[in-house]
Amino acid sequence: MLILLNKPFGVLTQFTDAQGRPTLADFIETKGVYAAGRLDRESEGLVILTDDGKLQQQITRPGKKSWKTYWVQVEGIPSDQSIEQLKQGVVLKDGPTLPAKVRKIAEPTLWPRNPPVRFRARIPTQWLEIALQEGRNRQVRRMTASIGHPTLRLVRTSIGKWRLKHLQPGEWVMLDNQPAKLQVQRKKHKHVRKS
Repeated sequence: MLILLNKPFGVLTQFTDAQGRPTLADFIETKGVYAAGRLDRESEGLVILTDDGKLQQQITRPGKKSWKTYWVQVEGIPSDQSIEQLKQGVVLKDGPTLPAKVRKIAEPTLWPRNPPVRFRARIPTQWLEIALQEGRNRQVRRMTASIGHPTLRLVRTSIGKWRLKHLQPGEWVMLDNQPAKLQVQRKKHKHVRKS
């Protein structure tokens, strides 16, 4: 079994939380599935869940080199030199990163984020598409910070051959051997954000 979920902002990539924060259990009621990799709480987008241990290892094991693609809104406009640094790999506290695929993109059409990204009127922003073969903790955010352009919004759009496509936040599809039966599942979030 394999589930593709569009994880909303503020949701933990786990099924329980002692502090009562939103988790995958607020959206996925299917038993026996586990997230193949993580996506930090402040990030949005594609999370894969499966009950297949081999598939989970295939997706998460560093030696398998599955490409993960992100749309990243950064503060400021990175220079061509800064983009080249990301492509070649940057040195983080836990060592150098592998080369990445990086390009500037136009602002993508996305759902509104809740809460919205804070904008500073005098500082422009730029969207980047970044593809990595690694999955270190908060790696994309640390990479953009290392070139002086903090991440404002981060959306994972693909993992290997699997794509986010039309899924809205909190929606998911279950994939099996019968693609014609795919149906988008929607579950309202149990938690109400206090204003």
